[in-house]
Amino acid sequence: MIHTYQFVVLVPYVAALILVAIPSYRVGAIVNVVASGLTFAAGLWLVGGERTVGHYAIVDEFNIVFIAINTLVGFTTSIFSASYIGHEIETGRLPPSFLRFYHAMFQAMMGSMNVSLIANNIGVMWVGLEIATLITVVMVGLYRTPQSIEAAWKYFILASVGISLAFFGTILIYLAGQPALGEGVPAMTWSLLEGAASKMDPAILDLAFIFLLIGYGTKVGLAPLHAWLPDAHAEGPTPISAVLSGLLLNVALYALLRFKMVIAGHPAALNPGPVMITMGLVSLVFAAFMLYQRRDIKRLFAYSSIEHMGLIVFAFGMGGPLANFAGLLHMAMHSLTKSGIFFAVGHIAQAKGTQRIAEITGLSESHPRLAIAFALAVLAICGMPPFGVFASEFLILTTTFAREPWLALVPAFGLLVAFGALLMRLQGVIFGEPAGQSHPVKASFVPIVMHLLLVLTAGIYLPAVLVAWFRRAAELLG
Repeated sequence: MIHTYQFVVLVPYVAALILVAIPSYRVGAIVNVVASGLTFAAGLWLVGGERTVGHYAIVDEFNIVFIAINTLVGFTTSIFSASYIGHEIETGRLPPSFLRFYHAMFQAMMGSMNVSLIANNIGVMWVGLEIATLITVVMVGLYRTPQSIEAAWKYFILASVGISLAFFGTILIYLAGQPALGEGVPAMTWSLLEGAASKMDPAILDLAFIFLLIGYGTKVGLAPLHAWLPDAHAEGPTPISAVLSGLLLNVALYALLRFKMVIAGHPAALNPGPVMITMGLVSLVFAAFMLYQRRDIKRLFAYSSIEHMGLIVFAFGMGGPLANFAGLLHMAMHSLTKSGIFFAVGHIAQAKGTQRIAEITGLSESHPRLAIAFALAVLAICGMPPFGVFASEFLILTTTFAREPWLALVPAFGLLVAFGALLMRLQGVIFGEPAGQSHPVKASFVPIVMHLLLVLTAGIYLPAVLVAWFRRAAELLG
């Protein structure tokens, strides 16, 4: 019998095998959208379905949050990708022969991320994340320009170092679990490791957490481990930038949080909270100032992703039911908003024929509909009401202020600095005289509208069912 959670993994992998054999771009794009839609439907079914804890699979309130976001953004990205990549073929930026593998790799990447999210085995989770990393390396270099190949190479080197350190930390967790759980699969099973955490050697757990934080922190894009992220976002195809920023960073964060739950289960082990708070704040403030120096629009929002991932890690470092709830909510809002921004940036790159901010002006005159969508998306990521990002940031700041008033000043300062930078860039892009030639936009507006409506709705009203779901997930984090 095939369970629902297995469809979340099987559908993308089966679709990848089918897509390799489809030479037509249009047929491949349709199959890609249909497969992503079926995966999203399976992910939604899991939200109200039964929970599973087995030797190799786990479905609980915590990872369902990530699975739902992963499948939703994967579906909307496939819709955007269908029209966007078609334009790249027409303009000659991508040869049609590459597209068969583009769609297959997209599905394989989504399947591998879902493997990491569902796996109840620390080894299987690591393998899934490693496969997803290798696939995205190839996709970042898809344009085959010197810049994209350099970005892919840098991503490969730094991500490989990070994932190798995470692998060493995973081995240490396995060694720490052996005395309590024995050799083999039990010592690699999340649900058993969390229950036996108090019986493990705290010294090994401390050492493991350092390796895991550096390893998975590299994948999350935390400063100073972030060097791969701006290049990968700037040089890869825009749909891949949306997936990297909205999904892959979340999967690496999920792995780190799972290990945090194990480490925190031993009272004598290192407290992960202060370390995560420090790295989160460093990333937030550093990225906020770096926003002022960006000249490429995709690189600009890559640093915005570093800023927001820093805030999310800070919230989870603070811990407690309310801070964890706020962190989960902000992660969801950031994924939806930032992927929507990259969709809009893809439209802008088509409209203006460039990613250089200095050459993108007067969008309100040349492409008014696109200007409105982009302005709303940027205001949403800046945390302006009534969008959902405002609600999550407000929760994080007020929770911190209630517990550590002086500490709350640091994230508030970082968010204000970032707000100023993004507002300054927004004014230049939207207003003024249109620079250069304007081209028609062929990418679909549907994904942008969907994401903006979801983020706006979350800011105005969160259904009681959603609040209860996020609350239960926050409680599992401890």
